[in-house]
Amino acid sequence: MTQEAADAGGQEAAEDLLPETWIRVLGDYEDHLRLERDLSPHTVRAYTGDVSSLLVHAHRLGIDRPEELDLRALRSWLALQQTRGGARTTVARRATAARVFTGWLARSGRAPADPGATLASPRAHRTLPAVLRADEVESLLRAAVEAADDGSALGLRDVCALELLYATGVRVGELVGLDLDDVDHDRRVLRVLGKGGKERSVPFGAPAAAALDAWLRHGRSSLATPSSGPALLLGARGGRLDQRAVRTLVHRRVQQVPGAPDVGPHGLRHSAATHLLEGGADLRAVQELLGHASLATTQVYTHVSTDRLRRAYRQAHPRA
Repeated sequence: MTQEAADAGGQEAAEDLLPETWIRVLGDYEDHLRLERDLSPHTVRAYTGDVSSLLVHAHRLGIDRPEELDLRALRSWLALQQTRGGARTTVARRATAARVFTGWLARSGRAPADPGATLASPRAHRTLPAVLRADEVESLLRAAVEAADDGSALGLRDVCALELLYATGVRVGELVGLDLDDVDHDRRVLRVLGKGGKERSVPFGAPAAAALDAWLRHGRSSLATPSSGPALLLGARGGRLDQRAVRTLVHRRVQQVPGAPDVGPHGLRHSAATHLLEGGADLRAVQELLGHASLATTQVYTHVSTDRLRRAYRQAHPRA
């Protein structure tokens, strides 16, 4: 099997190429990411897939024990990614995965030092997230309300999901993970379980409250089954609403808005953050609202706002 095949196949392909020593280390690392760091399955797969590729490369260099992994091997692995035409963002992500892995090796006593601590990587190009204008969001929500005029349970649920996504800026996984007792109706606040199991409180406004009330009063009971449990939002068969269904819903409604960029649920999150900042919200408050661990993650939205301001200036100012 080739290195390319190992890269494409992830950990399963790596197990055909690696000695038992690396296979055990890789399994322990996956357990660490999943159980100790409580990362999502998608993130765990991404990290272990990148590390699998690194370990296959190290094995080909004759490195079969954690204490033998050095900076030279890390650099040659990244150089290999670049020679194969890997995008800067991909190479930068893999460098991060390597640093996280070697840091874990050192902290867990599997290696005497952390060779990844000085590993440099190409700076990924920062692409500003696509966002909807406030009037485009209004058109999207209006289309959902009009579609729900028949009073169907699914229509009411769709309006509720869209209103909550935009009103709170929650991630789609956080939205579908909400339970009935996560809603404080009196204070209009959601209790949200975010990345890493971190809990935060997120307020929502009157339109989202009205949509939520309509769903709970007239919609949820029509779909609920004995297996529904405490899930706030339900699918057509009564189970907890699936993330893919929400993504499909958002894309379908966005397509009904003339000229709007094709965004998914995360686009509504970007839009909510941008509109908050444009309305004068404090950056730290938006960081707390979105559940960002770092303020630097939130600051991307200031670039979005500045970019929009420049466009408006060029279009409207007589001396632009």
